[in-house]
Amino acid sequence: MKRALIVWGGWDGHAPQTVATIFEDILTGAGVSVDVSDSCESFDDPDLGRYDLLVPIWTDGTLSREIGRHVAEVVARGTGLAGCHGGMCDAFRNNTLWQFMTGANWVAHPGGDGVKHRINIVSDDPLVAGIDDFDVETEQYYLHVDPANTVLATTRTDPVTWYHSPNGAVEMPYVWTRAWGLGRVYYNALGHQPEVIATGPAHEMIRRGLLWAVESKAAAKGRDLTPWMAEGNHY
Repeated sequence: MKRALIVWGGWDGHAPQTVATIFEDILTGAGVSVDVSDSCESFDDPDLGRYDLLVPIWTDGTLSREIGRHVAEVVARGTGLAGCHGGMCDAFRNNTLWQFMTGANWVAHPGGDGVKHRINIVSDDPLVAGIDDFDVETEQYYLHVDPANTVLATTRTDPVTWYHSPNGAVEMPYVWTRAWGLGRVYYNALGHQPEVIATGPAHEMIRRGLLWAVESKAAAKGRDLTPWMAEGNHY
């Protein structure tokens, strides 16, 4: 049986415990054994690699350099990593390695909550196949994004005029996958409030993303990490 660890906490405004329940229900419904923790110290577990999937739901926290390295090494060796909204890409602003591994960092949500915008599906990947473009009314994240990400969905950043507007609207990457060593990484920027991802196409995208990422270790079996390893400190 596959195993996943959900770690929730941080800023209460993102209702992390409720989001953790949504994710737990998805995973257990697929036959995954889930451990749930409300402490970041769980990421420091020497046996963290026993999990097939790590799910951070922790906005605006602090992660030590050492624990960040530990998680990065575990994911590089095949454990999957998946999450949404600030719970993953605004989890630990102090930790640039975390930002590198996850593929982005949150910098703003112009207009705050309740911004009407469209989610545009831009891939035929199975993670989004059959899902049409859809509208949401919630925070629209502005992220600094790794160009190496495999983008599955975007949103156009023109609903709200602000100081960034003279630069022109862009198609902001919003849902993506990426590799970290042998590990699969999945991110979805939706999820400011639980109801945004509790039903509908956003829920379906996250369901598929979690179940794709939990297969990371199985997909890595027999593969060699050494071609991507090098001497010296890269952190």
